[in-house]
Amino acid sequence: MDIAPKRGRFGWLARIEELDPVRDCHTIHRITAGHEFPFDYQRALEFALFRTYCVPSISELLQKTGEFEFRPQKRYDDTSLLMAEMLEHGYDSPRGRESLRMVNRMHGRYTISNDDMLYVLTTFIYEPLDWIDRFGWRRLHPNERLAAFHFYRNVGIRMGIKNIPDSFQEFARFKLDYEQQHFRFTESNHRVGLYTLALFESWFPRPLRPAVRRGVLAMMDESMARAFGFPAGSLTVRRALHRGLRTRARVERWLPKRRVSKTTSGTNRTYPNYPQGYTPANLGVRPPSSPAPAGAGNSETVHPRAERITKL
Repeated sequence: MDIAPKRGRFGWLARIEELDPVRDCHTIHRITAGHEFPFDYQRALEFALFRTYCVPSISELLQKTGEFEFRPQKRYDDTSLLMAEMLEHGYDSPRGRESLRMVNRMHGRYTISNDDMLYVLTTFIYEPLDWIDRFGWRRLHPNERLAAFHFYRNVGIRMGIKNIPDSFQEFARFKLDYEQQHFRFTESNHRVGLYTLALFESWFPRPLRPAVRRGVLAMMDESMARAFGFPAGSLTVRRALHRGLRTRARVERWLPKRRVSKTTSGTNRTYPNYPQGYTPANLGVRPPSSPAPAGAGNSETVHPRAERITKL
């Protein structure tokens, strides 16, 4: 559904109020993530992916495959862009179906429990909603919360994930219970956590990287830090970051509404000029006979810090 906002800063919200969160879940969620809160969704999903590595069965698989030791940026970009393609175009569009095939191909190479798949799916729903509740420039409408749930539930069904709860509250309870049962320290958690920290640091100039690390640690909750074996973050840094994010939200409240979706226009470091010249089939795991498009990152590139990473 291609619609335009109504007049005024809250024009998109006025449209959301007119839509059905089940039938129009893709349209609503695209507005929320692409027009209203693109910065918040990007930051929240970075931490959502990070959070999944607190589950030992997930971190052990990543440790065994070497994906986050040797190709962290490409794997991060693959996941981010494939999900963004479904969000921008819809899971039943040609690009959306192609993205789903690539996601299923990536997962099909490994033995992953249904419960782990369910848990990862919950983080795509609830982590961004929680982030926006704290740092968004406006409060979320109930339609936006339900649309996020129904959008990713439909994605999960198309990925073959079984036993997805059919209510927002039940799936939220599953997430909390799963974290209480499975978040615990293991060495694989610690190492994958270190690789991910190094990835986040690599996005910034070298002199800023110690500050980036302190900031990331400060934004973690106690259960995450404990599962990774990381020291507790600085309360002072956390408060400063929270104040900065809320100040940013107050400023954004006075900016003009976005008329162009930013779901697939964010920065990635593997696929230059994406999405121009690319299709979802260029992302993720490709058959050996399918070369990467010109200019795409080398999937075998070793992370520059992989051989010298140390414990915190």
